[in-house]
Amino acid sequence: MFYVNARAFIEREGKQGTELVIQTRNKPGEESLELPGGRIEQYESVHKALIREVEEETGLLVNRIEGASKRIDTSGINPDFEVECIEPFCVYQTLKGPIDSIGMYFICKAEGKLLEQGDETTGAVWKTVQSLRAMMEQDPLQFSDVDRAGLKYYLKHRVVRD
Repeated sequence: MFYVNARAFIEREGKQGTELVIQTRNKPGEESLELPGGRIEQYESVHKALIREVEEETGLLVNRIEGASKRIDTSGINPDFEVECIEPFCVYQTLKGPIDSIGMYFICKAEGKLLEQGDETTGAVWKTVQSLRAMMEQDPLQFSDVDRAGLKYYLKHRVVRD
């Protein structure tokens, strides 16, 4: 099985700096901290998948995706074949493990109230980038295998107030 995913760094500015949404995956046999996101359905636009996954898991409505204004597609050129080109924040690919996947991370803004329980998730909360950095330093294995790499990339390459 090969999966393609859309994942979100949902940012907001809090009193103590930039905050991100983090949640707990609660599938049977899986309980780890993760960022919102999930599988893109066949022929689903990446941005639509991202928006759908964020809402299903957190209850938040994405109102801004960084880089979305750069999106182009080939709609209207050939009615039988359409392609979109987008700019994610970063892309991951699994190189070893039980699930082969590739995915794109996007920097987002969203509004609404976090759900107590979402689609196979619980405990969605806002955490400061500073506290996430400390959590990664203390115990990176508390994060999902995929998001561990995504968070490392974010913490190294995103300039935020923390």
